[in-house]
Amino acid sequence: MTRKYFGTDGVRGKVGVSPITPDFIMRLGYAAGSVLSKSEASKASGSRPVVLIGKDTRISGYMLEAALEAGFSAAGVDVMLAGPMPTPAIAYLTRALRLSAGVVISASHNPYDDNGIKFFSASGNKLPDAMELEIEAALDAPMSCVASEKLGRAKRLDDARGRYIEFCKSTFPNELDLRGMKIVVDCAHGAAYHIAPDVFHELGAEVIAIGNQPNGFNINDGVGATAPAALVEAVRANHADLGIALDGDADRLIAVDAAGRIYNGDELLYIMVKDQMSVRRIEGAVGTLMTNMALEVAFKEMGIGFARANVGDRYVLEALQERGWSLGGEGSGHMLFLDKHTTGDGIISALQILSALKRSGKTLAQLTSDIDMFPQTLINVRVTPDFDWKKNAALLAEKEAVETELGDTGRVLLRASGTGPLIRVMVEARDAALAEKMARRIAAKLPA
Repeated sequence: MTRKYFGTDGVRGKVGVSPITPDFIMRLGYAAGSVLSKSEASKASGSRPVVLIGKDTRISGYMLEAALEAGFSAAGVDVMLAGPMPTPAIAYLTRALRLSAGVVISASHNPYDDNGIKFFSASGNKLPDAMELEIEAALDAPMSCVASEKLGRAKRLDDARGRYIEFCKSTFPNELDLRGMKIVVDCAHGAAYHIAPDVFHELGAEVIAIGNQPNGFNINDGVGATAPAALVEAVRANHADLGIALDGDADRLIAVDAAGRIYNGDELLYIMVKDQMSVRRIEGAVGTLMTNMALEVAFKEMGIGFARANVGDRYVLEALQERGWSLGGEGSGHMLFLDKHTTGDGIISALQILSALKRSGKTLAQLTSDIDMFPQTLINVRVTPDFDWKKNAALLAEKEAVETELGDTGRVLLRASGTGPLIRVMVEARDAALAEKMARRIAAKLPA
């Protein structure tokens, strides 16, 4: 069954445009509450469901929070309000407090005038497909209201921030600390603005915080993981040892070294695999279709498995769970440490990188000196909305020819964009000029 509203990461869109309107979000809260009330867990406990709601710093969060609260209350579901909190914090607190579900109001790395709703199950995982489909089916039914004596209540969770800070710190090795390190932390004017600096400071680091003055409109605006220039400048200006940039809901990161060099998720994943191999034997790691081929080659030489999932941390998580592995990530900076948390967490990921630096006594540059990333050329070609590249004989023939010429020295990836009528042509090769030449050959076969 095809989803109508849920994408790979909840329901998302521009505020004021369906489905991100107050009336729809109230109905969504009611539908989700109705499904939770009928769940086997609620029936077994004999008590009404309790849902935790968190949000990032967008101005629209106030409106959508109120709409969700009304919808849940109408369905007879109690609500706990955490206020601005990172997405992974809501996943953790939902699990730690034994709640029925967690809800995050956020559009992650998008501009302030977008927003979205994502759900977590009682176990701190994203909702299973079956439950999302149940909620979508419930949205088609008329919205009603339980009897007054059964309406849900709402209250603030006052200690959410402190609980989550302590959880983050608990993932850092007890025998290590961050004393002697100067770290710039860019919070993207987002959900971690009042949390991330304190985590690193309490572990001993000297912290310079930027992007920590949200005003409802500046989330991700020229700061954060999607705009690293601000972090690079701050690291250099403050002669810091390291820079860490989160995105608006703090579930991903990028890192910058003392020289101002940016390290993406692929490089950070490589560092973490090496670090874990120095501590314990791991079976393998998961990347995505876009993960640099250099990692695949390196992991093979290290004798560990490597699997590619579709783009999206949801699919990386599924691949890890299928294989019983714990470590995976995307080039965008989403990293998963399933032995630490059930979902991607930018702060916890940064702490694992810092533990690798401390344990090895090396810099990011030294830890990545033995791997040369393959140059990648990515060309986006606009096509008609109904174009199916998998049925285009000329395109497929050219793709096959390029793959034959590259052999095991490169890779071709064709995929349709999930956000518009585009075909993404990516060619990876040891030589940058060759990668570009091959990508243009393939792109030329697409209809103008």
